[in-house]
Amino acid sequence: MGLREVKRERTRRLIADKAFELFNDNGFGRTTVEQIAAAAEVGPSTLYRYFPTKETLVLEFVDDCLAEAVNWFREQPELELPDGLRAVIERVLDQLESNPGRVRAVFELAEQTGSVSAHLNELIWRFRTDLADELTLRLPADGQSEFVAALSAGIAMNIIETVVRVWVETPGTTAAQPLARQAMDLLSTGGIPLPVAPDGVSDNSSHES
Repeated sequence: MGLREVKRERTRRLIADKAFELFNDNGFGRTTVEQIAAAAEVGPSTLYRYFPTKETLVLEFVDDCLAEAVNWFREQPELELPDGLRAVIERVLDQLESNPGRVRAVFELAEQTGSVSAHLNELIWRFRTDLADELTLRLPADGQSEFVAALSAGIAMNIIETVVRVWVETPGTTAAQPLARQAMDLLSTGGIPLPVAPDGVSDNSSHES
């Protein structure tokens, strides 16, 4: 990373940090872009170049965690898929655990503010789509690769969401990584009661006369 990119990243991080301080002190709705820009000692136009909306300021940390995990996975072409998915999940949670206060603040703001909640859902959907696209490229082209990839990406995101919610709601009592491993072990050993077809019923029985 060159000097210019380092400066840009430093400015971006400063703006996001100052925004969170103001959101925590004044509330999301009562904090203006002008106040955030002044706290970060940049102009409003500079702030908008980094963050087009206040919602992107709130979710910058989560967005970075999800995007970094997918980008890392793309750079591991030789990684076996089960190991890759486990690593992606653990990578996201490791990043989120590095700043628990920010994660908990994001969840609180999402519960209080509809626009933040909607933007968080967009990030989650984008992560699932990007991960599924990468999985599709690695699965055999047998006509089911996109379906299997979408299911796998959805399961990975569901594990992350469930683990983070439990972790956020029970601070100081558990860590995210062991919860994730427990969830993945339950899936691999059949400990989660997934629905199955009744004995003797095939997947095409409904089309038989």
